Amino acid sequence: MMQQLITAEGRNLPEIPWNRYPRPQMEREEWLCLNGSWDLFCHGRSGKILVPFCPESLLSNADEAPAPGEEMLYRRCFTVPHQWAGKRILLHFGAVMRSAAVSVNGQELCRHENGYLPFTAEITDVLRPGENELAVRVINDLDPRFPWGKQSRKRGGMWYTPCSGIWQTVWLEPVPETYVRALHIRTGADWAEMKAEGIMDGEIELDGRTWPIRDGKARITLSEAHSWSPEDPYLYRFTLTSGEDRVRSYFALRTITVREIGGVPRLCLNGEPYFFNGLLDQGYWSDGLYTPAGPEAYEKDILAMKSLGFNTLRKHIKIEPEQFYYDCDRLGMIVFQDMVNNGKYRYLLDTVLPTLHLQKRRDLRTHPDPEARRNFLSSMEETARLLSNHPSICLWTIFNEGWGQFRADDAYRRLKALDPDRLIDSTSGWFHQKESDVDSLHIYFEPPHLGKEKKPQLLSEFGGYVWKCGGHSFNPDQTYGYKKFDTREAFVKALRELYLSLVPLAKAGLCGAVYTQVSDVEDETNGLFTFDREVLKLKHEELKDIAEALSVAVRETREA
Repeated sequence: MMQQLITAEGRNLPEIPWNRYPRPQMEREEWLCLNGSWDLFCHGRSGKILVPFCPESLLSNADEAPAPGEEMLYRRCFTVPHQWAGKRILLHFGAVMRSAAVSVNGQELCRHENGYLPFTAEITDVLRPGENELAVRVINDLDPRFPWGKQSRKRGGMWYTPCSGIWQTVWLEPVPETYVRALHIRTGADWAEMKAEGIMDGEIELDGRTWPIRDGKARITLSEAHSWSPEDPYLYRFTLTSGEDRVRSYFALRTITVREIGGVPRLCLNGEPYFFNGLLDQGYWSDGLYTPAGPEAYEKDILAMKSLGFNTLRKHIKIEPEQFYYDCDRLGMIVFQDMVNNGKYRYLLDTVLPTLHLQKRRDLRTHPDPEARRNFLSSMEETARLLSNHPSICLWTIFNEGWGQFRADDAYRRLKALDPDRLIDSTSGWFHQKESDVDSLHIYFEPPHLGKEKKPQLLSEFGGYVWKCGGHSFNPDQTYGYKKFDTREAFVKALRELYLSLVPLAKAGLCGAVYTQVSDVEDETNGLFTFDREVLKLKHEELKDIAEALSVAVRETREA
């Protein structure tokens, strides 16, 4: 088994990788990127690692990855720029997998247990003149009580190599004594409401006009509203000023609703029925695993998929750096965002039986561990707060195929109260309960069809066709997918026939379809891109006509 077939040999990486401001939704002028070469202590030996790439990846340049549950110690020194004197200094981590303890100059400042979410420590009071030492102790134990995604110690098939340690940007930021700690934006068809944590007053400047901030809140109403859509991804960019703090941000005007048209419930974007032509997006990369070589990789994926006629990505049980969502916002790609699963996966109960249509299960007592339940709900809410400003995100997926599922109806009500403006797919695939905005089906081994519920119909996973491109496979000896083809011509023909079968379903009520998937991932060879992103298996013209036919089929329901 050649697990290192795809390499980063010859790639010229910058000395400081990912040296781009990591929070596009709340951007300040001054910051300092701490990515680059760090000391790494692991297996009782010291070495080097390139942050923000996990030690299991080729791009990390680490000598070896940690054993399961083994502690790693990251260290580096930094000097605070002299012009930041008198300001508060924040230390940000995009994400660290999984359990992290952060110290500066020998003093522990914070601990964090979720490997997918960002966290911050104020370090002002422990800084000293000149050089300071930053240390991060990390363990990725794949504890099922915490979100773990598709990582597995025994990778293979639909399970992938684990990603330990720091895998997103580490950075410093100076702020005044009183500053905007978080910005929450809610929008409608012609209005935007802002809530700024940490301040009471200030102003928002947009296109030469200003709106006051009172009690931390502001409302903007636009008489000539410009809606956001994949076809026209218009962003309103503004500056928020409060005292000595100044941040740049943006919002977009779009609505996502359910309307009954001709007796059929339809998903509507900006009030009009819309076909969400999507792809499953795992967010894995051949050389960086959880982290691509640079932020420009997201743009390449998004534009390539748009060129094939797709308008939606289902980000599958992983949370990306905010750069990904910003690129979807500005380039026009809808996102269906999954929550990251925890709990134990059970092959017989979670996959085999529902594939045989034995899909009825009450979930009141499943996955009963109280800590695991608390961790999941907390992670769900933090995910929604973190990403809710991004207009590209139109739907949340709570549970996928029963993995860790418990009390889905309660989770739906909890998330809907937190974010009433987006749709929710409570149980993607099967084990449906009562509360969900869509009837969500996974169909791989039979022709696509509609479900029986009186809800908008969403084919949230299907396809998974395999054509293995020679010289671009992670593993020549193992191939995982749902239907295999020996030639590109046979693959394209079958894929077109599969998509043509969706057109009458779209006329009858299908609102969206999510094909598996954007790219190959290790043994899983059912992507439209190869794992190394070197080969796009389809030509641009080979699906665009069907994508247009699906869109027309839905638009005609409005006109009928």
